[in-house]
Amino acid sequence: MSQQASPRGTFLQIAEVVKAQVKANPQVTQLPPVADLMRDHDVSRGVVLRAFKALESDGVAEPVRGGRWRVVREGEQVDRRPLDERIADLIPAEGFEVGAAFLSASDLMGRFGVSRPTVTKALDKLEAAGVLASEGQGKVRTVRAVPIREERS
Repeated sequence: MSQQASPRGTFLQIAEVVKAQVKANPQVTQLPPVADLMRDHDVSRGVVLRAFKALESDGVAEPVRGGRWRVVREGEQVDRRPLDERIADLIPAEGFEVGAAFLSASDLMGRFGVSRPTVTKALDKLEAAGVLASEGQGKVRTVRAVPIREERS
């Protein structure tokens, strides 16, 4: 049994295929799952991750902590602040008052496109900072303090 060796630069070929898919479909917001690309191109995880890094250096995609790689469109403005800061901004922006029930982790996962552990870490930071209060696992978090919004220029 002889196996045919992959040509050098397989990751670049995969990156070009993914780049073409992203360009052809403006609705695509995330790169395909690593497992799908491994299966479709018969390569290892490392080769796919190298392709993703090539896409990142080309400005096509960026990694998302706790989630799949995100497609970056030309001219797109991305809020790169930590998730806990972006969540805290929701309190005054959406009119939450002290004592009000706050959004659930599931709501925040959908809104920010991140995983539950990522949202949980951000919520824990806000609890430690005294912005949110929680009565334990499975209980609704409430607003303890309304952060002052800073004007960004």
